[in-house]
Amino acid sequence: MTLGAFARRLGQAVLVLALAYTAAFVLLSALPGDAIMARYGSPDLGLTPQQLDEIRVSYGADQPVFLRYLDSIWAFLHGDFGYSVHSGASVSALLAEALPSTLTLASIALVGAVFLAVTIAFTASFGRGAWLRRAVRNLPPLFVSLPVFWIGIVLIQVFSFKLGLIPVIGASPAQALILPSITLMIPIAAPLAQVFLRSIDEVREQPFVNVVRARGASTSWLLWRNVAPNALLPALTMAGLLFGELVGGAIVTEAVFGRVGIGALTAQAVAQRDTPVLLAVVVIAAAVFVTINLIVDLLYPVLDARLRQKHSIGVAA
Repeated sequence: MTLGAFARRLGQAVLVLALAYTAAFVLLSALPGDAIMARYGSPDLGLTPQQLDEIRVSYGADQPVFLRYLDSIWAFLHGDFGYSVHSGASVSALLAEALPSTLTLASIALVGAVFLAVTIAFTASFGRGAWLRRAVRNLPPLFVSLPVFWIGIVLIQVFSFKLGLIPVIGASPAQALILPSITLMIPIAAPLAQVFLRSIDEVREQPFVNVVRARGASTSWLLWRNVAPNALLPALTMAGLLFGELVGGAIVTEAVFGRVGIGALTAQAVAQRDTPVLLAVVVIAAAVFVTINLIVDLLYPVLDARLRQKHSIGVAA
């Protein structure tokens, strides 16, 4: 990728991030109700109208929407996410406490989903026995139809309550990651396996595959040296897109398993209408999603020699 192409792709990523921030700010500002009144307006607290006005001023809620938008952008650019309306704690501190747990869970789930998708696609394409290949081909549609919360509940019932392999209470950090990771892994692996399987089918029909096979190449050689590299790009694109779904899946998964993380923090912020926390979570999720897809785009020329040749021809022209 040339420097100009990289600059254009980076500019697109920044634009997407800015649009995501603006859309999140507008939608959260348009929500009915007032988070400050919901938190401090209870008569049991005994706050006077003057004290409530002072609280609104301290959070900047008395400013027009456009000024609040500009102030929040300036603060975000300086790493200031504001303060939680509900707890009064710094949003940065809340995110720093919750983010490592969610990133660990999402990373393990994504790696596991890629491994499961590759296993399904290769078994469905090159498995021994037609009955096995047909059976494995039906797994992705089955997995994608399973709700995340249902998978989590079933896993707890089977592995914790029936078999007693993983304790519900008092599990070690490693044990506490197993079931939530599998819960997130299964629905993410399903579309990835479908794309990878279709790519393998298309590559196997290419003429060069017959030529390589006619020269005496074994199935494993054909699979790893010829089919897999050519079928990798569509699956890599899908993996980048699916990483964004991990955030939504983490909200449900962390609620089912009672884990501390961004998902639990988001669910709590929604229930309490804590808009500073929600805005920070949306922007961070968008930043992670944009960064992952930018990395995927940058990897394309590295993985596909045809794209490197195309860029070389474009530069020469």
